[in-house]
Amino acid sequence: MGKIRVVLVEDHDLTRIGLTTALKQHDNIEIVGEAADGAQGIAMIRKSQPDVAIIDIGLPDIDGIEVTSQLKQIAAEPSAASAAAPPKILVLTMHDNEEAVLAAFAAGADSYSVKDIGIEKLVEAILATHNGNAWIDPTIARIVLKQARVQESADRSQALPEYEKVLETDPLTERELEVLELIVDGYSNADIAKALYITIGTVKTHVRNILSKLSAADRTQAAVRALRSGLVNL
Repeated sequence: MGKIRVVLVEDHDLTRIGLTTALKQHDNIEIVGEAADGAQGIAMIRKSQPDVAIIDIGLPDIDGIEVTSQLKQIAAEPSAASAAAPPKILVLTMHDNEEAVLAAFAAGADSYSVKDIGIEKLVEAILATHNGNAWIDPTIARIVLKQARVQESADRSQALPEYEKVLETDPLTERELEVLELIVDGYSNADIAKALYITIGTVKTHVRNILSKLSAADRTQAAVRALRSGLVNL
């Protein structure tokens, strides 16, 4: 597999330089562009067509949420069908800003991480995101879970969500629960396979079953529903 081509959009010079320098130490990652604001970031991403775009949520001109939204719109344009595959988007946000966390989660990005993440965890998040596996930082998951519980209390009179009804008749197996716990912790399929001593093919089968039983569109949604329903506790 070739190097994962990454563009980093971060307005804080020291943070951007530090992340770029650290990521360049990894043989499987190539930094193909940097930008200090949203407008530059969109232009850089359109020009360099990276595999993964790392976008800070707190950009000075166009915030990371709007950048993500615009990139998703560009990817959906008819002219994009024949172009290179759109980049996966990894949003960075401050863990102590609940509003920003919820905005990042709602933005439609592929993965979500706090800004003070360790470099090895960031590399793990980049690899997972590039491989099509949504990566959600446990800190963000906790905040989303808190909001989900608030909403759940407000909607307590409504019928159970469809995924909870499904679980009543087709509950997760013990192995599926183990896989789900690792998904919530941000593990990639390869990491899950190593942790549970099973093949990646078996992991993919378990993930498909989990998504089906939770009526989840992706791993991120499955993680939130697992936390909300109490299937997994942080």
